[in-house]
Amino acid sequence: MILYAAILKTVDEKKDMEILDIHKAYLQKFIDEGKIFAKGPFTDHSGGLVIYKANSYEEAKEMAENDPAVLQKSRTLVLKEWRSNIE
Repeated sequence: MILYAAILKTVDEKKDMEILDIHKAYLQKFIDEGKIFAKGPFTDHSGGLVIYKANSYEEAKEMAENDPAVLQKSRTLVLKEWRSNIE
């Protein structure tokens, strides 16, 4: 599996708070499937980070782009392949 970092910047705080539970439920599905390495908010409240485990960039992109926070445009998405230095 390859790791991909989804950097999610909050651009609409009101809408983001409205869909936060849906966003968390969406990610929980992938946690249950073992497809998320890590996730969490930035401490400055500017957004969050999700590190997906996927077989390809296309697979990670599909997961990240279908996040309700991205679909509802409360957060912008930057997706990058990421390598952990922890073995």
